[in-house]
Amino acid sequence: MKIKATEDTYLVGIGVSPGISIGEISLVDQRPMVDFSPISDEEVDPELLRFQQAIDQAGEQLQKIKQAVSRQPHLREHLYILDTHQLILEDEMLVEGTKKAIRERLNAEGALTQILEQLRALFDNIDDEYLRERRSDVDAVGERLLRILTGVGERTIGKIGRKSLVVAHDLSPAETMQFDRSKILGFMTDKGGRTSHTAILARSLDIPAVVGLESITSLVSERMPVIIDGSNGVVILNPSAETFKEYLQRKQSYDYLEQELENYFDLPSVTTDQVRIPLRANLEIASDMEQAKKHGAEGIGLYRTEFLYLGRSEPPDEEEQYLAYCKILRQAEGASVTIRTLDIGGDKFVPELNLADEDNPAMGLRAIRFSLQEEQLFKIQIRAILRASSCGRVRILFPMISGVAEIRACKKILYDIQAQLDQEGVSYDPNFSIGIMIETPSAVMIASLLAKEVDFFSIGTNDLIQYFLAVDRGNEHVAYLYEPLHPAILRALKATCEAANAADIEVCICGEMAGEPLYTLVLVGLGFDELSMNPACVPRVKRVLRQVSKQDGELLVEKLLLLSTGKEVSTAIDHEMGERLPDLFSQPLI
Repeated sequence: MKIKATEDTYLVGIGVSPGISIGEISLVDQRPMVDFSPISDEEVDPELLRFQQAIDQAGEQLQKIKQAVSRQPHLREHLYILDTHQLILEDEMLVEGTKKAIRERLNAEGALTQILEQLRALFDNIDDEYLRERRSDVDAVGERLLRILTGVGERTIGKIGRKSLVVAHDLSPAETMQFDRSKILGFMTDKGGRTSHTAILARSLDIPAVVGLESITSLVSERMPVIIDGSNGVVILNPSAETFKEYLQRKQSYDYLEQELENYFDLPSVTTDQVRIPLRANLEIASDMEQAKKHGAEGIGLYRTEFLYLGRSEPPDEEEQYLAYCKILRQAEGASVTIRTLDIGGDKFVPELNLADEDNPAMGLRAIRFSLQEEQLFKIQIRAILRASSCGRVRILFPMISGVAEIRACKKILYDIQAQLDQEGVSYDPNFSIGIMIETPSAVMIASLLAKEVDFFSIGTNDLIQYFLAVDRGNEHVAYLYEPLHPAILRALKATCEAANAADIEVCICGEMAGEPLYTLVLVGLGFDELSMNPACVPRVKRVLRQVSKQDGELLVEKLLLLSTGKEVSTAIDHEMGERLPDLFSQPLI
């Protein structure tokens, strides 16, 4: 039974694609209903055949979508997402696990649902948000198969014939790729996260989107009027005339600002007192490089190599990695590329490693700990990176370093590989830089010691905040304690910058804080030498950067360090930036 939304019903979710849209709802919420039915011995083989036919049909559907998407230039760079979904259809745990459950006398859709729940549990234990959100790709493939098995069929989102805003329980990347942008003005979902492929596509399509609303499908009806504010993660159902007027003005201001931001793409990243702070991009795949260049990013501040290892039965070999790294280095056209070594753990992404499950994977065998234990895997990656350095400017970044011993162990392996390449006569650039991720409290506390060992620091604020505040932001009971502006975090960032400056090495930031324009003045004042972020964030951050001075930032940081709570710090920054740049930092009406 639906609860009717009254006038000016405000919902708050996760804004994953900025912008404001106003219109009527198209409700897309037909989900497959799964019946867990036991089967007899005689029904096992027919159920196995039915499951295999569903896999084949899903593969054909994805291939048709790929063919259609390949004819759309603005979406071609995202074809890899559909490639990933096709690989998931071949995943051993998904396919063989489901067949095993069928042989144990469970019908195909019930067996598949059971295995999907096991896969979701594995993903939920992953600490890194980007990797955790890859669960949504498994969900998308799972739902596609369930729709075939239950006879629900594909949703016809691509055939929506009127201008509207889509509401759904969830949307797969394949469905999002089929949007007619002249008709779909935005979308809202019950589920979803900031770094899911659907969210990434929304930003690429330049349509406002709010996800994680939990219950919007139970509150809305077809053609209900709605306002979506993707910048602030706000949805207003049945807006009043007054609210409509206010948001119409906001939309006009936002659209004007978007056009103005294009003027910043090619401008230098420099403060009003002439301090240059390069803005770089965080990337997963080489095809995202064009997006980074378009938005004015200067090279790659974080290239996540995990994507090369996902959705496969064995890890990539040296040659495959070498070619992947060379591709992105050549595309960088002389700008530096920071390649982070493998930052996953014992979460069974690479089945042949056969690692044990862990009760607390966030603090277990992950990142550099994993690489130092799986030394052969680590050496292969280091060889590939060093060989690729002949194709461009490489900076090697080691994740989750907690002490000097770890970085020295990494450097020994690195230098041993160098010696091998020298002996073999293999070319590489010996002028590469070595850096470490500052993500743990121990690394902050001994930053002055670590600074003597490396050429640069890169702060991963997502993990640093989680570890420093002992908060699992995925746990709804304590997520409110995840405060990027907590006084302890400010002090940790300041101490790390001071240690880097004292050792005359660069200090960068590549976590979510870097891409938040609200924090730009603070980060400048703390003393960061470069910021690395999602490419789409670069123009807004650059606009702020070019209108503030480092001296203003230092004065603001001094004031903030006198405050006692995260709320006080947040309020002070909101006030400061609202005063300086009111057109950029308008607040939602709630």
